[in-house]
Amino acid sequence: MHEGARVSAVEVPLGRPGGERARLRADCGNCFGLCCVALAFTRSADFAADKDSGEPCRHLGADHRCGIHTRLRAEGYRGCTVYDCFGAGQHLSQVTFGGRDWRGAEDGGRAMFAALPRMRQLHELLAYLTEVRERPAAAELHPAADRELARVRALTGLDPAALAALDLDAERAAVNPLLLRASELVRAPGPGARRRAVRRGADLLGARLRGADLRGTDFRGACLIAADLRGADLRLADLIGADLRDADLRGADLTGALFLTQSQVNAARGDARTRTGPGLDRPAHWS
Repeated sequence: MHEGARVSAVEVPLGRPGGERARLRADCGNCFGLCCVALAFTRSADFAADKDSGEPCRHLGADHRCGIHTRLRAEGYRGCTVYDCFGAGQHLSQVTFGGRDWRGAEDGGRAMFAALPRMRQLHELLAYLTEVRERPAAAELHPAADRELARVRALTGLDPAALAALDLDAERAAVNPLLLRASELVRAPGPGARRRAVRRGADLLGARLRGADLRGTDFRGACLIAADLRGADLRLADLIGADLRDADLRGADLTGALFLTQSQVNAARGDARTRTGPGLDRPAHWS
């Protein structure tokens, strides 16, 4: 683990997993609109205009709020509705930088902007570890998950310089075996049940999987862009890192799917019949 200066405000007990999960939800009201400044985007189907990293979005107000938040998709900013910082934005704004606005920073906010994608990766790891801790089927891994939660949470307390020097690939590699084992335990078929399919990293671009029985399938890192998953049974499927952009999930059942994130849900298409389980918000654009 990288050693560096830490922000004392985060040196607190983790508490229950539910409390950790609440901290990993984006709270834009306590963020300085970091994603609207730090991230670059190119004019495309997802964004109506070009924007460089460090350049405030034209729709960002002086109060750090989006002026078109309720009509982002209609205005051509679909990409904004997909992004989720896992709570990294408010953590950087209120803890790492102690409530200091990037507009008044001597460096123009460059350190804060550079820290956002790095902090987001740590918060994403915390989200996955929290899920492991919440899964009864992975009970044997709960002590290890608690240790990793404490370790990664401590990393979110690093000062900007130490955070910039952190080897994030190594941190992901350290957590990955635990996530893989948790997936195996949760997806393990019961007595007499069929063997779970493995489609890890598969190219399923536009695949026709309507009504398919995909229970417990390992879709880790799979490309499911624009896949037809209408009415598919995806219960207990492992979807960590799966690309669900424009995947048609109308009527699909994702109850208990592993490592399914709000960003993945936001990127897909769904309707009132789509089931995702607790902890995830139903996107406003779902019919």
